[in-house]
This record gives sequence, C-alpha cells and structure tokens, in this order.
Amino acid sequence: MAKGMATVPLDKAKVDRCRELAAAVASDVQSFIDEHTTVGVERTILRALGVDGVDGEGVSVVNRVIDRLQTARVLGRGVCTFVASELKGGAESIQDAAERLAFGDDVDFAAPLSPEESRRILAPHVTAALARIDEARGHREAFKATLPRSPEPHRYVIVATGNIHDDALQSKAAAKAGADVVAVIRATAQSLLDFVPHGATTEGFGGTFATQENFRIIRAATNEASARYGHYVQQTNYSSGLCMAEIAWMAAVEGLDMLLNDAMYGILFRDINMCRTFVDQYVSRRFIARAGIVINTGEDNYLTTADAVEKAHTVLASQFVNEAFALRAGLKNEQMGLGHAYEIDPSIENSFLLEIAQAQLVRQIFPTHPIKWMPPTKFKTGDIFQAHVHDAMFSLVGIVTKQSIQLLGMFSEAVHNPMLADRYLSLKATTYVHNTCKNLGDEIEFRTGGIVSARAELVLDEALTMLEGVARDGIWEAIGRGAFGDIKRTRTGGKGYAGVVRRSDNYVNPVLEALEA
Repeated sequence: MAKGMATVPLDKAKVDRCRELAAAVASDVQSFIDEHTTVGVERTILRALGVDGVDGEGVSVVNRVIDRLQTARVLGRGVCTFVASELKGGAESIQDAAERLAFGDDVDFAAPLSPEESRRILAPHVTAALARIDEARGHREAFKATLPRSPEPHRYVIVATGNIHDDALQSKAAAKAGADVVAVIRATAQSLLDFVPHGATTEGFGGTFATQENFRIIRAATNEASARYGHYVQQTNYSSGLCMAEIAWMAAVEGLDMLLNDAMYGILFRDINMCRTFVDQYVSRRFIARAGIVINTGEDNYLTTADAVEKAHTVLASQFVNEAFALRAGLKNEQMGLGHAYEIDPSIENSFLLEIAQAQLVRQIFPTHPIKWMPPTKFKTGDIFQAHVHDAMFSLVGIVTKQSIQLLGMFSEAVHNPMLADRYLSLKATTYVHNTCKNLGDEIEFRTGGIVSARAELVLDEALTMLEGVARDGIWEAIGRGAFGDIKRTRTGGKGYAGVVRRSDNYVNPVLEALEA
C-alpha cells in the first residue's frame, strides 16, 4: 500500500484463505492443462519457431499445418516432432519444413522422431525464439528508461477506427493530449476467428484487426509520440478468444506493454469452450511472462451482466482465481492488472461510497498489482452532461484509492463512437481531477464500522463464501451454474472444443518447456 494511504479494516486470515481456495481451484484446472494441447497452442509454437506467411488463398501457413495434423489425428504428439522430422529429412529451414507439412505429398505422419531427438534438432530454433522475445523486451525497456513515466493512475484511452493507419494517427493525438496508455480495440468478433489475419488491415467493424503488422505500426506510432511529447506511451491490445496464445506471441515480439488477457472472459462473454480457454490462457501467459507484458483481466464485465451491488463479490473472487492462474503461468504480481469497474447504479443512495469501498478493497488486497479501473458504461444515456459528471466521480474514486491504470470514461459513449475531441475533453477532465485531488487519499480515514468499511468487509466475506463453493465443486461446475457474471456454460459446449487435443505419451513441445523452465 502507498505510504500514508487510508485503509479499511480487513481480516488477513480471510484474505489468505481466499488465496488458498483460489490456488486449489487453479491446481485442479492445471492438471487438465498439463494433459492437453490445442490447435491454437500448436499454431503459436510454429510461429515462435519462425513460420510465417499465407498461401495463395490467403490462409495462414500455420493454420494449414495444424489443420492437416488434426485431420490425420496426430496433433497429440505436438507439431514440434513433425517439424524436427522434416528438418532431419532435408528441409532447408523451419519455413520449408512447415510448408512441406502443409502441402507436401510424402509426409510421414506415422513415424516421427522421438521427443529426445526432436528436442535436439530444434534446440537452436528454440533458443532463437526466446531470444527474439528477449530482444523485443530489451528494446522496449531501454527506450522506456529514456523517458519519464507518468504518475498513476495511468490514463488509458482507446482508438477503434478499423483502419490501422488512422489508428496510428489517433494514437499520436491521444498521446499529445496526455494519454499514458493507448489501446486499439479489435474488430468485432475477431475473438471468434480461429485464425489471425495477416498483414496491415484498413477495414474493420467496431475496431481494427489484431495482426502482427498492425502491432508493429502502432508500436512505431506510440514510440514516435513518446519521444515527441516527452512521456512514455504504453501500447495495448487484446490476447483473448480462439487465438489468444498466437496474439500473445505476436505482442511479445513486437514489444507491446499490455494485453487484455483473462482466464475466463472468453468462456463467459464469447461462449468459447472452457477446456480450450483454460489451456490457451496458460500458454499465452507463458509468453506474456517472458515478455514482461502486463495483463488486464476482465472482471469489470461481470458487472455489465449482473448487478454491481449484489454481485460485487464475484469480481473479487474472480480476481483471486485470475491471480492463481497467472502465478502458475509464471507472471509476477507486477504483471497482473486485475480488473474491476465503477458500475453501480448512480441513483442508489451513497453509491459513491459503495464504489470507494470496492475500489479500496481491491487496492488493499492486491497492493503490488497494477490494478485496472474501468469506467461506468451500464447506466450511461444520451445525456452527455450527466455522463461527464458520472465520469468525473469515477476519476475521483480512482485517485483517492490509488488505482494503477484507469480507462477513461467517454461522455458520448452512449451516443456514438467517441471522436478525437471527445477523448481530448475526457483526458482534460480526468487530468483536472487527478491533479487537484492528487493526495486526497492520504488525507482521509475510513471510519471503522462506517459505510465504506462495513461494505468492504461484507464483500470480502461473500467472496470467501463463493470461493469455498467453487473449490468444493470445481470451477467447471461453478461456471456451469452461472457463478460468474450470471452466465452459464458447459464443459463441452461453446466454440473451439474440437480444437482441444489430449497430449500423447510422447508429446513434445520444447518451446513451452523452455518458457516453463
């Protein structure tokens, strides 16, 4: 906790118990993860080894390879053993080996190499894959060190034109206006695509496609803006959906700072199969951990489908679970941007105090995590003046409780896609609140037994009760009964289940092994 900051009384034993229960939940799922792979994971490993490009029909080579292995029912051995076999058989490069697997007529699917020989053949390529991530991280950190970093909460804005070149211009404009973080919203429903589009894109509904080239373009734009305006601008995108591991790898090698990456978001809000999601999120986070990227989890979304007063404890319970999953994937606390939101009905008496209680509770329980604080959306209407005040109250809670990352509310959000001028006014208003109330949290105390303290204790108690049930029944069953976000999913339902494969006894994945080591 920040020195001198006001606190609410919390029972440390209850907090510790919540972490124990979340760890048990994550351990149960980890046993499943360790026995399975997915088409998305295997495509990611191909990309990491150096496979790139599309065929004459515009289909990614990595998709062609994995689809062929899946059709032959041999993907459970892992793509690496087949790549190594092609290299041993005369392929001139990793790319050549992949193209042989994708399009060759003489591929031997029955007798690939042993895991030991596969590891030996691929060893230099695995080293090169990790070096590429490390080099990108080194460049990012070295550049960041040359510039001052803005105080928290970092002001986070989004751009979403559909055209990556327009996004680049808007990113630089946002940086000029004082944004600390710029996120490019993905095109609508990209999370449901079981492939990653290739190259720069100039059309997209509701956002811009996440591609490696698009990442590179925005990274160049934010770096240019950082140098010009004298403060470091962080770049964010989305590592979620059916290609979350592939996108994590692309972000790792293009030097992104943050990724929206949640253990359960895709299950609940995109109806992606839970088995697929749990495996993919683990592998995606292994790349994220290596790259030093900060994740943003999606607990704020629970409050768009469930009541923010009655179900506040589900946010906290999910944060504990997301933390437990992230720890198993090698992330440090400083990389876990756990999410929550300002979504209580503003007409409720003392709703502002309830919002403070929730924000203060999360800040205290996760003191070293870069908490991500999301703006009100659920109760916004076309009244832009009321919305501007609503956002100002949200910003006040953010600075009082010392949130880390604050996505700025847009007063016009319920009217149209926010314009550049709308973002400018939002940044201006947020900067005003953050500056004039900078040390307010150090000057106040929360009365024991008062509204804020009592609410925080209640939410913690309810989260503990919920986690006891999730640990008892397993998260599979908990999701099935709608424990998170009032949304129910089944273990074998949802999109992408056919892409989950049990690992064979001789499965080999030296890239993942190196990340885990």
